[in-house]
Amino acid sequence: MKDKERVDSQISKLEEKYKDSGQDLSAYLDGLLYQRYLTYWDYIHLDTLLSLQVPRTYFPDEEIFIMYHQITELYFKLILHEQKQLVDDKSQNLAFFLEKTRRINSYFQALISSFSIMIKGMEREQFLQYRMALLPASGFQSVQYRMIELYATPLENLVHHTERDQFSSTDKIEDLYENIYWKKGATDLTTGEKTLTLKQFEYRYTPRLVRIAKQLKKGAIYDKYQQLDATKRDNKELIEALKTLDLNANVNWPLMHMGSAHRYLAKDKDQIGATGGTNWKQYLPPSFQKVVFFPELYSKEELNDWGKQWVDHIFNPNKV
Repeated sequence: MKDKERVDSQISKLEEKYKDSGQDLSAYLDGLLYQRYLTYWDYIHLDTLLSLQVPRTYFPDEEIFIMYHQITELYFKLILHEQKQLVDDKSQNLAFFLEKTRRINSYFQALISSFSIMIKGMEREQFLQYRMALLPASGFQSVQYRMIELYATPLENLVHHTERDQFSSTDKIEDLYENIYWKKGATDLTTGEKTLTLKQFEYRYTPRLVRIAKQLKKGAIYDKYQQLDATKRDNKELIEALKTLDLNANVNWPLMHMGSAHRYLAKDKDQIGATGGTNWKQYLPPSFQKVVFFPELYSKEELNDWGKQWVDHIFNPNKV
């Protein structure tokens, strides 16, 4: 009898729900009656997911390369999922801010800890051959990672550090975007001109990224932090979580790429160029870029020493 009463109560609640929205409950119940049972493989579109790996060569390790990058993009989507909630939140709730930041860190930490798949999980000889079939595509072209940066901090903090002073009083998004740090790395190694990789990326994504930057003006995560009242801004757990996010995104994640680049592209006497023609030795080292999402949280000395861990990472890789 209790089960019947519970079902009757649920039906009554459903009737109220659909009545309020002008819908007919009985029609929805008919749909439920005819609907197939949900399966795991249908829910996550497993067959589609497993069909998305399409190698361009016959080297077995290329499939590893594809899958790892696809997994990376899914983690980037998870990070953006949390960032968007932080940016949209109007409550200034400390617990909410802290929880979302910690989630973002957990996604970054999963990416960083799994990067050994890229560093040690492929044969160098295979990589150096199948990579030539990928030209001019490059991980540089990950628009989701660029979006992560825009959601994290105001655009002026992403201007190349050699030019930040001259743009410190500029609020024109287009000028700031044109001088964003990563464009410096996407220049031809011999001519200094924009690589095809960068031209492709700009053609496809510049309007979208500029639009996002304008929407986030005074509303990026760093702005949201600065808008908290003093007590919340001084919370040690939040400060630690934000600093961890900074290190994960702007030091540890690039360091993983440096390790991979050195394994595959820097052995022997000659340096091998990246597939997109990016100057990875200038583009990847955190100490060269000095990108900091939350500069207010650090001393001058910490900012000056930013990213120097990459030297130890390259010359003493067992420390990392």
